[in-house]
Formats: sequence, C-alpha cells, structure tokens
Amino acid sequence: MDIKEPISTVVSGKSLSIADASAVMNTIMDGEATPSQLGAFLTGLHLKGETPPEIAGMANVMREKALHVHVSEDVADTCGTGGDGKNTFNISTAAAFVAASCGIPVAKHGNRAASGSCGSADVLEALGVKIDLEPEAVEKCITEVGMGFMFAPVFHPSMKYAGPVRREIGIPTVFNILGPLTNPAKAQYQLLGVGRLELGQSMADVLALLGINHALVVHGEDGIDELTLSGNTTIWEVKSGVVESWSLKTSDTSLPHTPLDSITGGTADENANKMKAIFNGESGPITNVIALNSGAVLYAANRVETIREGIEMAVEQINNGSALRKVDELVNLSQELGNTN
Repeated sequence: MDIKEPISTVVSGKSLSIADASAVMNTIMDGEATPSQLGAFLTGLHLKGETPPEIAGMANVMREKALHVHVSEDVADTCGTGGDGKNTFNISTAAAFVAASCGIPVAKHGNRAASGSCGSADVLEALGVKIDLEPEAVEKCITEVGMGFMFAPVFHPSMKYAGPVRREIGIPTVFNILGPLTNPAKAQYQLLGVGRLELGQSMADVLALLGINHALVVHGEDGIDELTLSGNTTIWEVKSGVVESWSLKTSDTSLPHTPLDSITGGTADENANKMKAIFNGESGPITNVIALNSGAVLYAANRVETIREGIEMAVEQINNGSALRKVDELVNLSQELGNTN
C-alpha cells in the first residue's frame, strides 16, 4: 500500500485500525516504504502514542514474517522494552536461566544493546553462548537444555529495512514495543518489562489480543523495566484474555529493600562475570532482584501460586548451582551446534 495516507492519519493525531496497521507493516517489511516515509511514520506514531490495535496489527505481521521455532511444550520468555536509561544489570537474562533451571522451557528473544549498555545478546555472547543459531538449532537447545536464545536479526530478516532508519532518527519507536511481542516460538508465558508506566496497560491489552496464556507486564516505581526492590512495582496481569492491574510492594516479598544504584550493570564481560559469581553463590542486591524477577517468571508460567513462592524456589536453584549448570549446558550445546553449521 501507499503509506502516505497512514502517515497523514497519525501525524494528525488519529489512530489506525488493526487492518490498516497490518497493511502498513507489510509495506515496511516488504521494503516498499522509502526511508523518508518510514521515518515520518515512526515519528508520527510515536508522537501520537501507539494504541493497542495498532501495536497488535503490526505485531501480527512481524510474527508472520519471522522465522519460527517449533517446540512441543509451551515456552516462557523474559524481556523488556528497554530504553529506561537506568543501565541496570541483565536481570531478565539471568532470570531466564533460573526459570530454565526450575524446569520451565525458555525461548529467550533478544538483541544487542541499542546504545552503550549491555543487551541480552551481548551478555550471552560474553558468557560463551553462540547467539546467532538458526531455528532448528534453537529448537534443539530448548528441547535438550530447556533454554534457547533467538537473536532478533536472525529471526526477523525483514526488519533490515527498518533498522537504518531507527538508528538515524534516534528516538524510541514502535519497534521497541514490538520486540517483546514477537517471540518466534510464540511464548505462552511471559514476563515483560516496560520502562514507561503509560505503556503498561497498552502492552497488556496487546498480549490479551494476541491470545497469550499468562503474562505479567511490569514497571518499577524507580523507572526500570523490571520488578524492583527499591519501591513498588506496578503489574498488569494477563490471563485468558483478561487484564488485571495490581501493585507489588517490597514488603510483599521475602527480600530486602534494594536501592536502584546498587543494581547497575557494566560491560558485557563484567556482567557475564557477575552473573557467574551470583550463580556460584554470591549474595547481594543484584542477586535479590534476580530472585524477585525469577519468581515472577515462575508465577507467570503457572509453576507456583504466588510470586513469593516463586522467589523461594528461585533462591534454592541459585544456591544449589542449578542455574550455573544451565548456563554451562547452553554454552556447550550452542557452541557445538554452531560449529556444525
């Protein structure tokens, strides 16, 4: 389609239907929009504010055009929109290993950091994981290890048309929102962090529209796209198409108050070394926040009845070395599979 009309629509502050948003996304991902048109559309949509129907329509197209991972069990994903500017440790990546060590199949979807911080792909690569595996190899990792990593550029080849424009305009766009919604393994359980409070309800509504089994969309009071221990966490719980919002206080957990500046991340190598130290039994603020978020993943995956119960299970798996073994297993198998390609 000619996207001049949709550009005019969003620039004038009006919203697109699901069908129109899908049509625009098809045009973008087929490479039929010029860079100028794409930049204008993304900027206009961002300034207007993306609606759940617009996000869902675009997410459906991204899902259709992605390379797919097929596994027999329902899988979980842990990810966030990023862009919170807090440069925190790779909490959701660590939580993925803990969840996998608890027997939850995890299909982690992620990318490198967009800026100077450390993304999930960066820290996994620093740990020794082969991050750019093809779908069949990722399926094998999930089946044999209980966790696989899907590197976004490999699984969303049609995104190549949008990448340069996103980098050039340098503002958050709908693609920051779409990443966590377009898991190539169609994750049915999800912990999804948002860095902007106003995004929470929209993301939850989109997950409900997409038919997810059980998900928690979370936003820390301190502005992070994770559950926090420095204040309250707003949670939008999505279950069987219904969204309910509630607040989790630090006092609701078994964990101590943890200031935001105590969970800052570093380089990919520093974060990888820190993660291994934590999984070797090192206690501290980052360990506590990992346990909290891991507990939330276990709750989202219907493994436990409460997040507090999930925290207890997560702490046990960290302390008994199971999470560290999961790291080693994924490193070894991914490297083996990468060398056979």
